[in-house]
Amino acid sequence: MSCCGHGHAGHDHAGSAPEDPALAGLAIRPDRLLDRLERLAAIGRTDEGACCRLALTDEDRAGRDLVVSWMRELGLEVRVDRIGNIFGLRRGSEDLPPVMSGSHIDTVRTGGRFDGNLGVLGALEVVEALNDVGARTRRPLVVAVFTNEEGARFAPDMLGSLAYVGGLPLRQALDTVGIDGRRLGDELERIGYAGDAGLGLYRPHAFVELHIEQGPVLDIEGVRIGAVESLQGISWQEVSITGQSNHAGTTPMRMRHDAGYCAAAIGTKLREIARELGGDQVCTMGMVRLHPNLINVIAARATVTVDIRNTDEARLQEAERRFADFLEALAHAEGVKIETRRLARFEPVRFDDGIARVVERHAASMGLSCRRMTSGAGHDAQMLARICPTAMIFVPSIGGISHNPAEDTRPEDLAAGAEVLLRTLVELAS
Repeated sequence: MSCCGHGHAGHDHAGSAPEDPALAGLAIRPDRLLDRLERLAAIGRTDEGACCRLALTDEDRAGRDLVVSWMRELGLEVRVDRIGNIFGLRRGSEDLPPVMSGSHIDTVRTGGRFDGNLGVLGALEVVEALNDVGARTRRPLVVAVFTNEEGARFAPDMLGSLAYVGGLPLRQALDTVGIDGRRLGDELERIGYAGDAGLGLYRPHAFVELHIEQGPVLDIEGVRIGAVESLQGISWQEVSITGQSNHAGTTPMRMRHDAGYCAAAIGTKLREIARELGGDQVCTMGMVRLHPNLINVIAARATVTVDIRNTDEARLQEAERRFADFLEALAHAEGVKIETRRLARFEPVRFDDGIARVVERHAASMGLSCRRMTSGAGHDAQMLARICPTAMIFVPSIGGISHNPAEDTRPEDLAAGAEVLLRTLVELAS
């Protein structure tokens, strides 16, 4: 059986997908999706209830092994490329560029159950729903699991998908050193996921990623589905400050070269820049390290990470310029040395309007409220957008909480997102 309509990603999908008798009864099974989500979440679960599967750790290997076992159970042809990305291929009735869907299963140290995992397991559920009714799409479907999306162990984030689309040389990616001093290529070998497939194994006809919003908009507005049309630009840097260690009691304030004060001033300045530029501008100081980190000693060194984001490239550059000017003035005023190291820099992304319209139309056909959205977080989809028409589907995050053990999404919203994904992928693959 096959579904043989002729929609094309990147074009106007104003009409409905052709009906096919083979698709009668086609639907995701929420119980199956929720069961897989819980079973994956159990791997790396901490005493506080978080998921901790940093990229290429033993916990990540266990999660990968479980997902690969599910892929094989569903009859997918599994390939792993040289940066550790995993692909499960379901053949179509014609040998055409495939429609791809997926995300990541690595987490931050205090991750939740759904970030990334929903995109991978939602795509797997689409495959199983098609298997249930014996339907074969015209184009192949590929379920993707990308390496090191979070960037919590190896910078930059979205490393696996960036390498996949040719934005990061393989050798440079493999030589990346993590926060624990381990080399990425060595860790891939250690956990058994240094694959033999070349990067860019499949050049997709289209890519669609299902994801929790990780923000409060859908939940506050009571909207069930987000059709994501754009994604913020991201600028990450590490700032190192070298001052002078001295006695906290005997050194007059005017004679200090206090790296700790400079770190605090950076945090305050970032908030000021965001407030001054307004709109979609956000700035964050996420990590701070002081040395010697003692109560009665002026800090000799400080290292902080800076995250600056905006939906507009010109305004993002303006925020970066203001911050650079501030660092120069701070170093002069405090008599310290300040050095910066870029960790990641991605321009804002516009997703494919045609696919976003497909998402909207299927949400409407199911009676689900839907709104166009910008993603404030980075996702593998932004990398795939470099090589094929791409879009994302968001479902609400309760309270907008993510990267936190309290991350949660209602079961009915998880199921609704997977059902919209199913209908969208089937249309694109037909």
